[in-house]
Amino acid sequence: MALERRGEPVRSADPDQPRSGMKQGHTTKPFNISKRAVWAAWKRVKANGGAAGIDDQSLIDFEADLSGQLYKLWNRMSSGSYLPPAVKRVDIPKGDGSMRPLGIPTVADRVAQMVVKQAIEPELESHFHPDSYGYRPGRDAHQALAVTRQRCWQAKWVVDLDIKGFFDAIDHDLLNLALDKHVNERWQRLYLQRWLTAPVQYRDGTQEQRTQGTPQGGVVSPLLANLFLHYVFDRWMQRHWPHIQFARYADDIVCHCHSQAQAQALRAALDARFTACKLRLHPDKTHLVYCPNGDGNPGHWPTTQFDFLGYTFRDRGVRLRTGRLAVGFTPAVSRKAMKRMGGQIKHWNVGKQVHRTVFELARAYRSTLQGWKHYYGRFTRSGLSALWWAFENRLVSWVRKKYRKKNRSAAQAARWLARVRQRYPRLFPHWSSMQC
Repeated sequence: MALERRGEPVRSADPDQPRSGMKQGHTTKPFNISKRAVWAAWKRVKANGGAAGIDDQSLIDFEADLSGQLYKLWNRMSSGSYLPPAVKRVDIPKGDGSMRPLGIPTVADRVAQMVVKQAIEPELESHFHPDSYGYRPGRDAHQALAVTRQRCWQAKWVVDLDIKGFFDAIDHDLLNLALDKHVNERWQRLYLQRWLTAPVQYRDGTQEQRTQGTPQGGVVSPLLANLFLHYVFDRWMQRHWPHIQFARYADDIVCHCHSQAQAQALRAALDARFTACKLRLHPDKTHLVYCPNGDGNPGHWPTTQFDFLGYTFRDRGVRLRTGRLAVGFTPAVSRKAMKRMGGQIKHWNVGKQVHRTVFELARAYRSTLQGWKHYYGRFTRSGLSALWWAFENRLVSWVRKKYRKKNRSAAQAARWLARVRQRYPRLFPHWSSMQC
């Protein structure tokens, strides 16, 4: 099995087929952690993918000695001697030009975190609020977007919240109070505490000890973040503002109010609440929004749209089920998301890849295009039209350079693509969405 000691024969990589005489889950270690739990955690980590940590060990490298790696990890976790290595710090550009700090654990540490996550998640899930959608099994961003769209039709005012540097600002003392309520196993608390205080290693090799926050990018971090905001926000809203509906996706939060006065009062109360919990609302990204829904703008309120989970909510033309055109407050792909995707298309430099066939181009970019279509095409699919035409123009450029003699003009190249599209309509995911 995958957790056999190094040097012993490996009969199966599946713990469901154990070596003769080995009892599953039996251990004389201080902590009773089953080998099956470590194996299940590895399968989840492998399926999620991800980059290497500070040891530069990839998933492929880890799997090359899977039996030895998993046995060593199980042995150390069961004995209490497992110490998480430093987390690799990587800065990812955000749409507004700033950088988002990510923490990338090693592969082995991701497996260890997954062991604990899978052990404590069922208990925490039983307490979480139904309008918390981020990083939870059976819930996703599209559900949060759908319920937000519906509630914008019912309540005219929105408080759009942005917590400044949330993952890096989580207070450990307050988080531990929440963990005290739900996590009773000593080994789980031990490793959670070690992950909270594991150092961050920067690109130049220097390390910094953490006294607050949980690295965005860690396996267990989203679960801890949800637990923290469950008490800081969700439960607090239930007690003090029970008539106000909200949707929360991790630290992205939208609250629905029925009047300007109510929205202003909630904004002030949330400022005080988050300050008391050692968090800050971003002053430039937290807005009071009026949702006209085709009814006009009272008093010329300055903000009548907001972004949530890559979509922009605002008044736009919609077609009703009856076929009649109307104006409604609905979501469509945001300008920031379009700019980011357009930049990626430009970076691909499709027009110069004349060494590839059209089928090779499709294989290279199908997954990414399909992902964009699936996520950003769920609401107001026409919002992606400009993106599809931008990619189509790159394909036209590719045709002109690859087949110069027969397709000298853009019109000739477009007709060539049209013939390919007619014969293979599913070759590129966006072709079914284009009006050609």
